[in-house]
Parts: sequence; C-alpha cells; structure tokens
Amino acid sequence: MDLRNAQQVLAGTAWGEARGDGPAGMQAVCNVVMNRVARPGWWGTSVLEVCLKPWQFSCWLADDPNRAKIMAVHPVDSDYAVALGLALKAINGSLPDITGGADSYYDLSMPVPPNWAAGLEPCATIGSQAFFRTEGAPASADDLNAAELAALSGNKA
Repeated sequence: MDLRNAQQVLAGTAWGEARGDGPAGMQAVCNVVMNRVARPGWWGTSVLEVCLKPWQFSCWLADDPNRAKIMAVHPVDSDYAVALGLALKAINGSLPDITGGADSYYDLSMPVPPNWAAGLEPCATIGSQAFFRTEGAPASADDLNAAELAALSGNKA
C-alpha cells in the first residue's frame, strides 16, 4: 500500500470500512470521500487528506485490526480488486453517488449512535451503514470521533 497513491488509499479506505457490505458498501464509502473532496473543509481537500485525516475512518487508526490488513492487502484479493476499480472511477468522476450526497456515516451495529448523528435523518442506508449529509453540523462531526471511539473501546479520550 502506497500511502501517497490516492487510488490505493481510497480503495484501502473503502475495503477497510465496508468490504463486508460488498461492492455497494465500498462504493458508498468512495462516495462519502469524494463528497468531502467536493466540499473542502475541516476534513481536508484531497482524497489523501480526507481518507488519512486522524479519527475520520476507523480503518486507518493504528490500533484498528483493519489497518494492518489494508497495509498487507494485495490486488489479487477479489474484494480489494473491486475497491481499486471503484476508487479509479471515483477519482475520474464516473462513479455514481448512491448515498444522496452523504459526507458521513456510521455502522448501525454501534450500540449507541454517534453524537454527531443526533437529529439527522440518513440520506441512505447501504449494507450495515447509515449515511448522512452533515452540512450545518458542528465541525467535529464524522464517522467516529475520538471521544466516541474511546468510549467504544473502554478508554478515555
């Protein structure tokens, strides 16, 4: 995995976050990243900045088991090959947005929804993820923020 290669990092993000939800789930994660890139803000201005910004996508956290898997994944992995294709289409602007413009999401298996989702209606539900457009939400809104991650893991932020 080359962390300077936007296609690889976007594919790794999609694969790490949503391979269990199949191609549609990985496409939705690509859509979220590209929607953020299209609306630059606190989350970054490029695919690399958005994907690798700390605490934004749990698969990139140092202690998340998916990070090691992403770093070791090979293009012969069929799900990762799909993610690479989706990432290329996303970067080229030819990947349809199936999220309704979402810039954030969370896994519905979380015991308690993240604070940033309070009062928001999802634009889409794809696989195990609920997708949201958080325009107007506080700047700390995202998939999982540091405090919520710490609470889930039993640590203090």
